[in-house]
Amino acid sequence: MKIVACNSNLPLAEAVAAELNLPLCNATVRRFADMEVFVEIHENVRGEDVFVIQSTCTPTNDNLMELLIMLDALRRGSAKRITAVMPYFGYARQDRKSGPRTPISAKLVANLLVEAGASRVLTLDLHAMQIQGFFDIPVDNLYAAPLFVRDIRSHYGDRDLMIVSPDVGGVVRARQLAQRLNTDLAIIDKRRERAGVSEVMNVIGDVRGRHCLLVDDIVDSGGSLCNAARAIAEQGAASVGAYVTHGVLTGHAVERIADSPIEMLTLTDSIRATEQVMAARNIRQITISGLLARAIHAVADESSVSSLFD
Repeated sequence: MKIVACNSNLPLAEAVAAELNLPLCNATVRRFADMEVFVEIHENVRGEDVFVIQSTCTPTNDNLMELLIMLDALRRGSAKRITAVMPYFGYARQDRKSGPRTPISAKLVANLLVEAGASRVLTLDLHAMQIQGFFDIPVDNLYAAPLFVRDIRSHYGDRDLMIVSPDVGGVVRARQLAQRLNTDLAIIDKRRERAGVSEVMNVIGDVRGRHCLLVDDIVDSGGSLCNAARAIAEQGAASVGAYVTHGVLTGHAVERIADSPIEMLTLTDSIRATEQVMAARNIRQITISGLLARAIHAVADESSVSSLFD
């Protein structure tokens, strides 16, 4: 088994390799003068079970091309099996036709990964579960919920908690977390005028006096999350926190969160934290390196991955 890292999240790749007690494969991913991606693997991979760790986050297209070219290099190097480990799967929000003459980009990315040489995909909290059906190869979708449950119990164990879904689409995810914590669920009813812009219409559930935790898979501009936090605070919540798997955090998201009622936003390190995120007073990260390492070990050993969901 070999672990290969591209450039999007080297600290996470190094942490996963350390968990597995393996060195990272000696490989180079660099740019030519015109910014073309060039990959060179400096050790033998023939007949090996290779895992390539790469989140397709900002800069999304550059990181996606790095992954595709690495997969091609490994396939041409005669690797026996190649698993694309994508802690954050970019383009997952484009999982259906949103209007006339629009693409289904998640399906296109699935096709590209298979064509480039991926034998299977390992990812975390896919934005849309149906994306697994876009592939004709095995896809293992891990969940951050067990990590969140442990962290919530250690930080909020003695509080009267309520889990809140920031929109109707995230109800299933929020309900599963609420069931694990044996607590109540509230839902934010919002209206999205256009991509990245939303307005809270109603809070479904009595949040008065409760310590509310918003739960979602992605925070991008932060607008929806902060609007939901304000709506909950206005309804009399004792405090507002948030647990989100993927911190995309584009534009002025960090400042927006800093100015919101959110006491603490907890993210995973599926996306490498910027200096601005690390300096933020109310944003913290928990690592998924142990979860990914156990999943990689299970795939390599042909043992159960679903046991990691508990």
